[in-house]
Amino acid sequence: MVMSTPALVFTLLALLLAVGALGWALRPLWRSSPAAGTGAVLALVVLTGILYGTVGMPPALDPANRVSAMPETLDQAIAQLEGKLDQDPDQPEGWRLLGNAYQSQGEMAKAAHAFGKALEYAPDDPDLLTELAESRAMNEPQRRFDAEAVAMLEHAVEVQPMHQRARWFLGIARRQAGDAAAAAEVWEPLLAIVDASTARPLREQIALARSEAGLPPLPEPAETPAPAGVTIAVSLDPQLGMRLPANATLFVLARQPGGPPMPVAAKKLPVTGFPLTVELTDADSPMPTQKLSQLETVELVARISASGDARAAPGDFTSAPVEVETGEGAKAALLIDQVVE
Repeated sequence: MVMSTPALVFTLLALLLAVGALGWALRPLWRSSPAAGTGAVLALVVLTGILYGTVGMPPALDPANRVSAMPETLDQAIAQLEGKLDQDPDQPEGWRLLGNAYQSQGEMAKAAHAFGKALEYAPDDPDLLTELAESRAMNEPQRRFDAEAVAMLEHAVEVQPMHQRARWFLGIARRQAGDAAAAAEVWEPLLAIVDASTARPLREQIALARSEAGLPPLPEPAETPAPAGVTIAVSLDPQLGMRLPANATLFVLARQPGGPPMPVAAKKLPVTGFPLTVELTDADSPMPTQKLSQLETVELVARISASGDARAAPGDFTSAPVEVETGEGAKAALLIDQVVE
């Protein structure tokens, strides 16, 4: 079914309201540390949840139960979801979505109630435990985690030891209680799993906590070695250059020699000029189970596509395949001088 213009406007409006409201609601934790921004992802599911709650629950499949009109505001959408849950409260996912909606509007008491209802059906769900604990803390004037919220966070970590948000909030709770050493202990395992942009502010908070506890600073992280890869010089035959299609796309691929057609590393680039240099590494692998660095030899090919399709098509320009050994300093040269028949 194609979404009407009013529905599309509502969709965009609800998303913007959700993101803005959640940003306001979470600003105390943002001031505590930038890493608390991970909670902002909740706003991105609010709209989907509201629409699902109003038209996507199993009872809504009955035409007699369908709403007569698409809600025009976020408040109307929440009201419709509340009505659905009043009629059929046995909907844990609906309560979770309603909690997300309340949370996006800064209605933390209502959010806590909704998450609590959802938790009745899934008492060991680490996401729900974390969301309820957060809502309880955000409903407190001092944004403090009470004993019940701390117990929820502890249970969430017990169920899923590396639950990032549960560990983050549990560390905040420990520090609020004056146990900076425990806060650092809770946070430190996260350094092994978060990305570099999150690790930096997290390491800063750990350093502050360790300093408060009189502990020595963490050792500086070791230099990450450059990923193994192949540096490829790609050039284009001048004759084909005169026939280069507009808005063409360059694909540079590495495959297992004699193996499946799926590349172990690939890059897609706009054609802006030749010659150019392309580096393929494990970061360019489309398959997590097969990395370029796992192969001693790879087959390289460069192809220009007029359509932008990754699959070879008649009329594409391509190079002859070249095999090269992988490893430190691996280099290769590809000349695009053939036309795919």
